[in-house]
Amino acid sequence: MRDTRESRLLLVLLIAIAFALITVDIRGGEDSPVDGARQAAAGVFGPVENGVAAAVDPVGNAIGAVRDSGRRHDRISALERENAELKARLGSDDRNRSRARELDKMLKKAGAGQYGIKGAEVIAIGAAQGFSWTVTIDIGSREGIQRDMTVLNGDGLVGRVTTVGPHTATVLLANDPDFTVGTRMEKTDELGFATGQGDRPLAVQLLNGKAKVKKGDRLVTFGSQASKPFVPGVPIGEVVRVDPSGGDLTRTIYVNPYVGFSKLDIVGVVVQAPRTDPRDTVLPPKPAAPKPTPTVTVTVNPGQNDPQGNEQNNAQGDDQTEPQTDRTDSIQDDQNTPQDDQNSVQNDQNSAQNDQNGVNNGQTQGTGRTEGQAQGDGQNDQQ
Repeated sequence: MRDTRESRLLLVLLIAIAFALITVDIRGGEDSPVDGARQAAAGVFGPVENGVAAAVDPVGNAIGAVRDSGRRHDRISALERENAELKARLGSDDRNRSRARELDKMLKKAGAGQYGIKGAEVIAIGAAQGFSWTVTIDIGSREGIQRDMTVLNGDGLVGRVTTVGPHTATVLLANDPDFTVGTRMEKTDELGFATGQGDRPLAVQLLNGKAKVKKGDRLVTFGSQASKPFVPGVPIGEVVRVDPSGGDLTRTIYVNPYVGFSKLDIVGVVVQAPRTDPRDTVLPPKPAAPKPTPTVTVTVNPGQNDPQGNEQNNAQGDDQTEPQTDRTDSIQDDQNTPQDDQNSVQNDQNSAQNDQNGVNNGQTQGTGRTEGQAQGDGQNDQQ
């Protein structure tokens, strides 16, 4: 269509008519005069609109999805970050609870042995000095830590301090091959020296080659002069193997340490030794021995299940039943005999009564005859 004066005039006229119809429709409200025309147009063009919408909606949704993909990606990223933070918080809470339990356990050990300790956290494994089994803790000389101090945790002996810096210190672990500590056996007080063997049990050389040792016996630190490097009474571990003495002056045993050296976290450095040797009081209590379970023994007669045994049981049952039956019958006869005697007495009494009745009857009959005879005699006399 060409852009002419007539076409412009027609466009203006159509726009004016459209505004006029809109104004009339608005003012008419529900009774609008163009309502019928609107319904008719809706009936005609509604199906067409639905068909066009069904064809166009997938394309529109795809365009909208592409337009909103950026915002959705950002939202997903935000949710993933929140999820990661929640997981980290939960993991942190679990770790804090675990560390609190370790600290509480260590404080109880220190209280039992009357050790003055300072808590520390293991911040590194290994050191520049070349030790194979060492850890670095986060306290040093500024906190009063000195060389050759005993280090323990809630399980037992960890090691000793070897190098001290202003804010850190290096601890030589008890399982290091260069580590040696004096030991004392629980109850027997047998003395020895324990040496680390890496990830294997500690090797303890007892001074008494004839000492009586068994699996499960426990050891503690013997203590050093002036309590350096070791304070007395710190639990070391339990005996897991004993070598034969062989007549030697010394005897070697192997001890499984209480401390897990590969999972150290919270430790305590003993800065004040106990006034007296705690002896065996720091050792954990031994588990109670299990109560014996009562057993019931059932003895089965071998003859109960075979035919011969059944015949014997039947014969025994018959032998036991016959005396019992005879005894019962005898008792019953004894009970019936008095009754029979009483019945016999009653019969005798009845017989005597019958005899008495017979005598009386006989007397009566004899008297009748005598009177008759007397009357006959009298009549004869009169004649």
